[in-house]
Amino acid sequence: EHDVQVTINNGIAVTRVSQVFLNKENRQVEALYTFPVPREASVANFSMWINGKEMIGEVLEKKRAREIYNSYKQRRRDPGLLEQKDYKTFEMRIFPIGPKAKQRVQVTYYQELEFDHDWATYVYPLSTTTRSSIDSKVGGRFSMSANIKSAVPISALQSPSHGAEFLMVNHTENYHEASLETQDGDLARDVVLAFQVTRPMTGMDLLTSKNKGEDGYFVLTLTAGKELEKMQTGADYVFILDISGSMANKGKLETSVRSLESFINNLAPDDRFEVITFNKKPYTMFNKLQNAGQENIARAVSFLNSREARGGTVLAPALATAYKYGSDDRQLNTVILSDGITEQKERAKLIDMIRSRPVNARVFCIGVGNEINRSLLRQMAEDAGGLAAFLSQEDDFERQARAFRRKLMHPVAEDLQININGAEVYDIEPAKLPNLYHGKPLKMYGRYKEKGEAAINVAATVNGRQIETTSNILFPGVDKDNPEIERMWAWHRMESLNRKYEINRSPALVDEIVRLGEGYSITSEYTSFLVLENNGEYKRWKIERRNATRIQRDREAQQRLGRELEALRGQGLNDIGPIKEKNTVINMVAANKPEPQVSTPADVISPAPLTKRPAPSRSFDMPRFSGGGAMDPVSGLVGICLAAGAFLRRRKKK
Repeated sequence: EHDVQVTINNGIAVTRVSQVFLNKENRQVEALYTFPVPREASVANFSMWINGKEMIGEVLEKKRAREIYNSYKQRRRDPGLLEQKDYKTFEMRIFPIGPKAKQRVQVTYYQELEFDHDWATYVYPLSTTTRSSIDSKVGGRFSMSANIKSAVPISALQSPSHGAEFLMVNHTENYHEASLETQDGDLARDVVLAFQVTRPMTGMDLLTSKNKGEDGYFVLTLTAGKELEKMQTGADYVFILDISGSMANKGKLETSVRSLESFINNLAPDDRFEVITFNKKPYTMFNKLQNAGQENIARAVSFLNSREARGGTVLAPALATAYKYGSDDRQLNTVILSDGITEQKERAKLIDMIRSRPVNARVFCIGVGNEINRSLLRQMAEDAGGLAAFLSQEDDFERQARAFRRKLMHPVAEDLQININGAEVYDIEPAKLPNLYHGKPLKMYGRYKEKGEAAINVAATVNGRQIETTSNILFPGVDKDNPEIERMWAWHRMESLNRKYEINRSPALVDEIVRLGEGYSITSEYTSFLVLENNGEYKRWKIERRNATRIQRDREAQQRLGRELEALRGQGLNDIGPIKEKNTVINMVAANKPEPQVSTPADVISPAPLTKRPAPSRSFDMPRFSGGGAMDPVSGLVGICLAAGAFLRRRKKK
């Protein structure tokens, strides 16, 4: 059996995967299960049920965890091990599973969904070539349920991967539910859910987590939307498609071609483009930039569909060829579609090429599927002032292509700086902020000391003009509603240390990664989850039960959210039943009973000063921009920042 429960609360997704493995043989076996996780997701727990009781795992240094696991295997005891296999997959080992016996396990991971304009996409990744020779069928039930709660009303919920196989339920405008259940399901196809909100998620938002007597955690999100005026001039695009042998796996080339077709079909007539394919060497199609007319688009599509995946992967010559198309008077957007699986010795060369690109050139990287080197593609895009996008093979490519091009048709806020004054904050991630694109949220994670008021200063360059503004915010003394933020901060911190380690190979960086992984229960290249059969075994190995304590706190927050969702389901039932006459008197006690409150966005006219007032109820106040005509890009970003003080997320604090 394979059961997936997903809760998405204002963009934070908690995925809980429960599985039952059945040993059909007449001997003890070791179960091996390999699975991918979404990008930027933190594996937060690994549990096994031993003698009917859940045993929560703990994170240890990878080598030590493996040694302890192997020591139990020799004695045929009940250990479980969860390791990060490489940059894209995790591997679970369970031993022993007795003859004809079952073993129940559970894996939980946290992630923060990224809104793209007014859409958010959730992917439950399953497709992977790693287990191509392993049975991917579920002998019993495969089920998935997703509860989606949003402060901004939800206008659409769909599944690009499974369509009508999902049952979609609209409980209220702020709470939707999706469910899927099959018998004898196949675990070789991604599950994709996408939901749309009634207006773009623009503005600034603050989420925090803080226990009494401890330093707090925060994530500050800044999103620019339609306030940045759309550019009217065309742009130049060079699309680079990887046709090396690794792209043949699981139809990656076919899927990438479909994705690239969608991007090309969404070009404007005044855009110009070229297509380059590569394996060991680059191959150009036009040998010059061509207008994006229907005839040229048709020729490009025909060219792409004639490509075959074969040979090795050497990206640098293709990138050097793309740079030749740059000019002083037009923006050159180089879009790379690749799995990023290239020779290790080429990686440093690629990063150097990215940093020495032409002045008007940006590089964007798109990876399709789960078998991709996300780390390399993301670093290449960020170092070039661009973006990295990772798409499921089951996603809606047309929608993603439109969203991608929309980012490139609006000005970019560059040299972005966010300074927080008046509150003691530290360990900010990322240390250097990337560019801010239209509809693409920018997230800054960090720690803070005490409750108090702070001034947030935002400065950026838009179309060559410098803008700067300041707004007031309040960091709470206690906030127990979003404990997932703690692991998100630690995961980003570990990723930053990993990138530094790739440059200078300092053992001290690995030590810090291990310390964070053990302290925040995060599986990584250097840390693993280990489950032992009882608390006495943890004591024997002197393993501190940090994750067990953290999981208890997380589950308390999730239970509070569950009660909120139950109340919203009841609220949705109020409108079901016979239609009442307008003048009919209904039970006034019931009619006057307060309903569960879901905050709705408030119009913002100007920033309000921070004053003492009663603690407001939990809400996410975001701006409604008027949309009454084009706004110049500088004023647009200034408007975002000036409104910040009034529409920062207000929540009940202790």
